[in-house]
Amino acid sequence: MTETARTTLLGVPLSAFVASLAVFSAPCAARAATCESLATLALPDTTIVLAKLEPAGVELHLPGPQLGSLRAFCRVAGEIKPTKDSNIKFEVWMPASGWNHKFMGIGNGGWSGEIWYIDMSDALQRGYATASTDTGHEGSAGDASFALDHPEKVIDFGYRAFHETTVKAKAILSAYYGDAPKHSYWNGCSTGGKQGLTEAQRFPRDYDGTIAGAPANFWTHLMVSGIWIGQATHENPVSYLPKEKYAVLHKAVLEACDALDGVRDGVLESPKKCHFDPKVLQCKDANRPDCLTASQVDAARKIYAGPKNPRTGEQIFPGLEPGSENGWNFFARGTEAPIVASHFKYLVFRDPKWDYRTLNFDSDVALADKLDNGVITATDSNLKPFFAEGGKLLLYHGWNDPAIAPENTINYYKSVVAAMGGSNKVQNSMRLFMVPGMNHCGGGDGPFDFDSIAVLEQWVEQGKAPDRIVATHFPPGAHAAKPDRTRPLCRYPQVAKYEGSGSTDDASNFVCTNE
Repeated sequence: MTETARTTLLGVPLSAFVASLAVFSAPCAARAATCESLATLALPDTTIVLAKLEPAGVELHLPGPQLGSLRAFCRVAGEIKPTKDSNIKFEVWMPASGWNHKFMGIGNGGWSGEIWYIDMSDALQRGYATASTDTGHEGSAGDASFALDHPEKVIDFGYRAFHETTVKAKAILSAYYGDAPKHSYWNGCSTGGKQGLTEAQRFPRDYDGTIAGAPANFWTHLMVSGIWIGQATHENPVSYLPKEKYAVLHKAVLEACDALDGVRDGVLESPKKCHFDPKVLQCKDANRPDCLTASQVDAARKIYAGPKNPRTGEQIFPGLEPGSENGWNFFARGTEAPIVASHFKYLVFRDPKWDYRTLNFDSDVALADKLDNGVITATDSNLKPFFAEGGKLLLYHGWNDPAIAPENTINYYKSVVAAMGGSNKVQNSMRLFMVPGMNHCGGGDGPFDFDSIAVLEQWVEQGKAPDRIVATHFPPGAHAAKPDRTRPLCRYPQVAKYEGSGSTDDASNFVCTNE
C-alpha cells in the first residue's frame, strides 16, 4: 500500500474518516437523560461550554437578525481546538421533540467570524438538528485580520472548522437522540456555497446532499474580481460611478435587452444574449446625471468584462452581467472594497497598510494562488467520490449577482461535467439553476424565493431529480405581503419561455426549453 493510500481514503484523511465512522458505527445507546447531561460528553479536542434545554417560544438575543419565537430545543455550544492556535466555536440545536431524523449543516458568509443563527433557526423550525460555526475566529465578515501570521486559523476557515463541527455535531445528536441521522444536508450561499463544495470535494461522506448557492469557490480570483471593480471606478476622480448612475445604466440595459426573452418584465432571462455597450450613455458635452463621462463608460465596460491578465490576456474571473447594475456598490463604493482587499492585506502581502489600487493583475494573482494552494479555494472538479456515495449537489446562482459573477458557477458546473465525462453522467447527481433577476443569494427584480431544502429532500429521499423549480417574487420591503409574480427556474442550460397566453406573472404559463 502506498503512503497516500495509507493516509487517505477517497481523498479524505484517514483520521477524519475513522472519526466519522465512529459516529455512525456507535451503538444506538439510550437517549441522554437530559439535555444538560451533554455538558459532560467527551469528544476529541472539544469542550462543551453550554448544554441547555430552551423552552418553546424562547426569544434568544444573538448576533444577526432577530430570530423570533422558536420551538423547544436542546442547545449545545462548544469549542474545538484541533491545533494549538485553533479555537473553533460552534453550536448544535436539536428539537426537544418532533426531530425529523435529519441533520443540517449551515454555511457562513464573507470571512464569517460568527455563528449563523438565523439559518439555524429555519432548519430547527423544519424539525432538523442543525449546527453552525464561527469558522475558527470572531470578527467582522468583511475582515481577514485574524489570518495575519495565523496559518492554522486560515486552515480552520478554509475547511477544518466546518468539517470538525459536522463530525462533532453528529456525535452530539447521536448521544442526545440515541440514534444517528438518516440524512445529512448542507445549506449555504456565497462563502457557505463554497463551504458546501469544499465538503463535497474533501469530505464526501459528511453530507448526502448539498445546497451551494452563488459559491465563492474560486476564492483567490474572486478576491481579484472585487479589486478589479474597485480599481475600475477609482482609476481617476472622473471614473468614479456614483450610485445614481447605476440606475441610469440599469434602465438603459432594460430598454436594450428586456424584450429579448419575449416578455417585458424588468428581468433578463438570459443576460448572455444582451450585448449592451454603455457608450450609448456617454455625455455629449458636460457631465450630467442622466449620462456617463468617457471615463465612467470605460469603468462600466471593465465591470462587465471582468479582470484579465494584462500580459497574457487570460480571463481571471468573469465580469458582472447586464442587469446587475443596481448592486454595483458592493465593490464599486467610494471606499475600499470589503472582504477582497482584506485578503491581500492579511493573507498575501501581510501588510495592513497595503493599498488595493496597487494590485498587479499578473504577478500578484499568481502569488495569491500559490500561497492559498487550495486551502480556501475549492475548484476541484473531481466529485466522483461524492457522487459515488450517492451525494446530490444542487447549485443555484442569481443572474443579477453584483458580488460573485454568475458565470463562475456555470464554469464550475461545466468543469465537473467535463471531469465526469459528459452531462448525462452527472444529471442524477448535480443540477444547476440560474435565477433571472436575483441578486446575491436572494432579493432582486425577479422571482427569488424558492424552497431549495424541499427540492433537495425530494431528490435525495425520493429520487425526484429537479427539472423545474417555481420561484416567487415579493414586493420590496413587504415580507408578509402576497407575491406579485411566480416564474419557473429551469435546469441549466434550459430557460423559461413564455407560451404566448395568460399572465406573464404566472409560472404555469411558461415552459422550460433549450435556447
